[in-house]
Amino acid sequence: MPQGGHTSEMLKLTSRLSPETYSPLCYVVASTDHTSADRIPKEGLMSGRCRVRAIPRSREVGQSYLTSVFTTLLAALHAAVVVVTVRPDLVLVNGPGTCIPVCVAAFALRFFGLGSSCSRTVFCESFCRVKSLSLSGRIMYLLADRFVVHWPELLVKYPRAEYAGQLV
Repeated sequence: MPQGGHTSEMLKLTSRLSPETYSPLCYVVASTDHTSADRIPKEGLMSGRCRVRAIPRSREVGQSYLTSVFTTLLAALHAAVVVVTVRPDLVLVNGPGTCIPVCVAAFALRFFGLGSSCSRTVFCESFCRVKSLSLSGRIMYLLADRFVVHWPELLVKYPRAEYAGQLV
């Protein structure tokens, strides 16, 4: 079965993480995403190395930007619960709209001293973004501790980005 782009990219990224250093993993998916959670390797779920949390989607396809402000705030509240519960050392995201509330929650909790003091956010822009950033990328460029791109062309416009080659 073919996998969605963001899900495939995230699974490839996390498969390269050391289980000794990065465990347990907590995958956050949109509550309306009925396929991504099923793609997480079963052995990770059964061993306790992985867990899945669902939060409301920030913005549905076709939803107006005005109303998405409110749905994003709702998603951020749910994401804050996840961040406070999990207390991640690393928040690794790769671009779907679901990542924004998680990163905003992690940033806000760290800013106010309520989250993990060592929690860092790494945004890895989608592989398909060669000449411009996604909307999530443009937002995360301002928030992420590290911002990774797959294509050197993006470094011209976004000098704070880090070119890591083709990671996926």
